[in-house]
Amino acid sequence: MGTLVLMGSGELTATMVEVHKMLLSRFPANRSALFLDTPAGFQLNAEQIGANAIEYFRKRVGCRLGIASYKSSEKISEIDAAAAYHKLRLADYILMGPGSPTYTVRQLSKSRIPEIFIDHIRKGGCLVAASAAALTAGRFTLPVYEIYKVGQPLHWVAGLDLLGAFGLRLIVIPHWNNAEGGTHDTSHCFMGSTRFDKLVSLLEEATPVLGLDEHTACIIDFTSRSFQIYGIGRVTLQHHGNTQYFISDKTYPLELLQGGDLTSAETAVELTSCSQPGPRQGDYSDFWHQVHHLKEDFQQAIAADDLSRSANGLLELDRILWRAEGNREDPELVAQARDLFREQLAELGTRTALSRSALAQVIGPLVDSILPVREQLRKAGQFEAGDALRDALRTAGIMIEDTDSGYRWKFAECKGEDNDQSF
Repeated sequence: MGTLVLMGSGELTATMVEVHKMLLSRFPANRSALFLDTPAGFQLNAEQIGANAIEYFRKRVGCRLGIASYKSSEKISEIDAAAAYHKLRLADYILMGPGSPTYTVRQLSKSRIPEIFIDHIRKGGCLVAASAAALTAGRFTLPVYEIYKVGQPLHWVAGLDLLGAFGLRLIVIPHWNNAEGGTHDTSHCFMGSTRFDKLVSLLEEATPVLGLDEHTACIIDFTSRSFQIYGIGRVTLQHHGNTQYFISDKTYPLELLQGGDLTSAETAVELTSCSQPGPRQGDYSDFWHQVHHLKEDFQQAIAADDLSRSANGLLELDRILWRAEGNREDPELVAQARDLFREQLAELGTRTALSRSALAQVIGPLVDSILPVREQLRKAGQFEAGDALRDALRTAGIMIEDTDSGYRWKFAECKGEDNDQSF
């Protein structure tokens, strides 16, 4: 029997390098490692994702990685499908990762690949299912994009149920501790805890949920009938109102994932109520912390009309994006950060006007130099010239009011607002 590895994210980042090395060390030097491209097969950059995986394994892991291509069950020829099956059967180590879980299920459920995966593990191989691919390994798959991005009603779709072949009746949820939403809850793979609880309530029978923190791996060894946690987060098991946490650098009996007695197992586990604790410091990569900080700083600068600070923030974000590419940071996080960069650049470029407070700072010195001249003209009886200055300012959207205590001005278009500038 072999190994099934579930990763919450980060399969091609620095946090998982040692995990890949450790798993590959179990095989001979002439081992065969493959990347299956199905999850992202519909994406225009599918080839680049595969190329990134190859480069990551060459540079960071020190292992040659091949590609088993099965992008679409509808478009692939019988010959190419047979070639992909053959490669997968000969592999020692198979990795599949980012993309769409529901697309993956649709394509692979029509193929022989799920049975090849199961046979692969039974013969001692290692299958690594990360991020979107991890969502497909259980009984049901969460339609993340359909719900989170498209707004479809809450629902589940049948998973590949690879775990079920080994007696593990689970639902696997990566990105369990995701916090990219900032002001809204994106934990539980972007569903948020409240919405995810509603999803669980839709299941006809109670099914254990295995939540994988980001940059965290759950390594299930069927030979030793145990599992271990590696990475910067932890793994959460929710079932029948109980929540159990598994932490790094400990070995747990597989019976815990099979519904065994949670309290009698001879292992260090923490059993709590169903409430989910908030994200802990250190659960996320430094890269995403920097991106989040720059996002907040940009918004503050925009609100303050500090265009120089806003531009500097974008330059800094661009710098860490380039550095992230060199460090092989999580491609999903990098893609999200690039989307944020484009949004902020567009926001900065479309700011055609300053706020009134900032505009007052720019216009104020000019008005302050003109109004004393108008006052002198009026005192000299040159009312026509003084009125001409007043009319010129009005044309520019600046209203002048003469009062007993002096003059004051305001922007003409700001009716009802307290934008008077008194002197």
